[in-house]
Amino acid sequence: MSYIPKCLWLAALITSVFSCANPTNATNSHTDSTASSPDSGMAVTAVMTQELQDTMTPEVILQKFKDGNQRFLTGTMIHRDYMQQVKQTANGQHPYAIVVSCVDSRKPAEVIFDKGIGDMFNARVAGNFVNTDILGSIEFACKVSGAKLILVMGHTACGAIKSACDHVELGNITAMLKNIQPAVDSVKGFEGQRNAKNADFVQAVAKENVLLAQAKILRDSPIIRDMVQNHQVEIVGCMYDLATGKVEFYQ
Repeated sequence: MSYIPKCLWLAALITSVFSCANPTNATNSHTDSTASSPDSGMAVTAVMTQELQDTMTPEVILQKFKDGNQRFLTGTMIHRDYMQQVKQTANGQHPYAIVVSCVDSRKPAEVIFDKGIGDMFNARVAGNFVNTDILGSIEFACKVSGAKLILVMGHTACGAIKSACDHVELGNITAMLKNIQPAVDSVKGFEGQRNAKNADFVQAVAKENVLLAQAKILRDSPIIRDMVQNHQVEIVGCMYDLATGKVEFYQ
């Protein structure tokens, strides 16, 4: 056995110990990287930057959302060091997408798409409809902050959709549900009851509500319409299944 000076041996041991004790520095790949598995002991610390955002296309970003939902479904979500991401995004953000979704507690978008801090904007309102405030938020996300994908996400068995189907009137909920009424009225030729008791009707309204929201964004926002026409932004609808965790994309 060759002789190793005691000082060199000690230095190597210290380096090895600190390397194992600080797994958050094991990878600096982007937060969406699949290089870090839940069992690897390595935590992703990197966040979205202006440079990364500039290199991505709407198509690439959409695929990242599809891949993220697949990881969620298979239990292979990326291990992240969220506190490091908090520190790195404290002075700025460069999200690549905005998700318009319902306030329902069972579908947190960052979780079901396996995203990190700073990856996406999240505009939430009961029934995931689009009004002036949501449009302004979308314009801020895309035109000001550089997001390139607008994802409008409904979900199965939505309480707001059911309430709209039943024409519920209660406090400020009454005015809110008027934003969903066009979707209820647009579902034509449907056999059976047109109320919350008919699950198929509710789901048909939920999908129509997503499609109408997409159309409204294009119709009522010249800013977003121009960005879509110039292939800078893409608008995609989807539906989250509360029973399975799977997201169906409408394309």
